[in-house]
Amino acid sequence: MSEKIRVLIVDDHEMVRMGLRAYLETEKDVDVCGEASNGREGINESLRLLPDVILMDLVMDVMDGITATKEIMKEFKKIKKEVKIIILTSFIEEEKTICAIEAGTFSFLLKTSSADEIVTAIRKAMKNEAVIDSKATNFVLNRVNKPKTKHSLLTKREVEVLKLLGEGKSNKEISADLFIGIKTVKTHVSNVLSKLELEDRTKASVYANKNKIIR
Repeated sequence: MSEKIRVLIVDDHEMVRMGLRAYLETEKDVDVCGEASNGREGINESLRLLPDVILMDLVMDVMDGITATKEIMKEFKKIKKEVKIIILTSFIEEEKTICAIEAGTFSFLLKTSSADEIVTAIRKAMKNEAVIDSKATNFVLNRVNKPKTKHSLLTKREVEVLKLLGEGKSNKEISADLFIGIKTVKTHVSNVLSKLELEDRTKASVYANKNKIIR
């Protein structure tokens, strides 16, 4: 490979960043062009450095890896620059895995992966070959194979709101139950009605009870 693969490391643990950098810098075809300690810094550094590959932690303060991935993919699309984002996380949870992949994640690895496995994933990304942990793959396959329903389009929070609508609760009561603001409740209710193609909250309540989306 004539040009080095430029890699940006985004992780809120300095020791993790140092360890990754130390190993990657021993590889002749890899150049660690920068580091960031949270998702927001990751966005800024990615736009400044324009890396080929980003190693992205999933759970971070200030901004998480999913939100950062979504923003980076959107910004890189605007400037017509390709980037491959590899999620590198300590644990795998179904909802976060699906959200990360929907946000534009290319590969998905656990931090227990060996250094060689991480380097291989970086090189494969440049060949447009994804590497996804087997558990993450199972989550994706389970989601794909699930019977499609309208409420499968709802986020976890929107499902919680729908359940409370099914109980006939007001925005104020939903706000108190979920510890969120009235404005946020209104946004969730609006999203629920839109996604389920329902006219009003009364029909949402009927839908919730008919489909047994109840607490």
